[in-house]
Amino acid sequence: MNVTVRLAQQPEADELLGRSALAALVGILLDQQVPMEWAFTGPLTIAQRLGRDDLDAHEIATYNPEEFVALLSAKPAVHRYPAAMAKRVQQLCQFLVAQYDGDATALWKDARTGKELLSRLNALPGFGKQKSQIFLALLGKQYGVRPEGWREAAGAYGDEGSHRSVADITGPESLDRVRAFKQEMKRAAKEAKATAKAR
Repeated sequence: MNVTVRLAQQPEADELLGRSALAALVGILLDQQVPMEWAFTGPLTIAQRLGRDDLDAHEIATYNPEEFVALLSAKPAVHRYPAAMAKRVQQLCQFLVAQYDGDATALWKDARTGKELLSRLNALPGFGKQKSQIFLALLGKQYGVRPEGWREAAGAYGDEGSHRSVADITGPESLDRVRAFKQEMKRAAKEAKATAKAR
């Protein structure tokens, strides 16, 4: 893997995300309840605190859990919920070690169809359908991983020209557009809830 991405909007963090499949996976795992840029800077922060220039699934999988929580909790914390996320990152790495010998790219290397790849992503700890579809769209749109039917499997996130998720972020302007879309979705959901309550 060696692509140019601008997900973290921070050169060093983006450079790691562009060359490391595991960093990209950890970034998407962290992408909840915090700003996207914060989530995608997380993999670099973890690597630096481990004294590495990349993440290693075997190392993280066997790391002392309490020490790994401390690593993610040190200020500035890697996430708003560092203890919960430390556990999730370790579970993800343990799964990758058990199923793919720690090689994150093995998830998609031989996937014949988008449906098959989506099913593999859905099996990852901490990955629900939405997160899996967003990551599949990210792989297709920015990493050149395009098994047959990948757009369809990614649902609306795979749509060309959309600004729905991190899969569509290529710089500050597209980040603003994605953020505006998410805010609009939140507002619409709130409205729908209020309407249902009023009935």
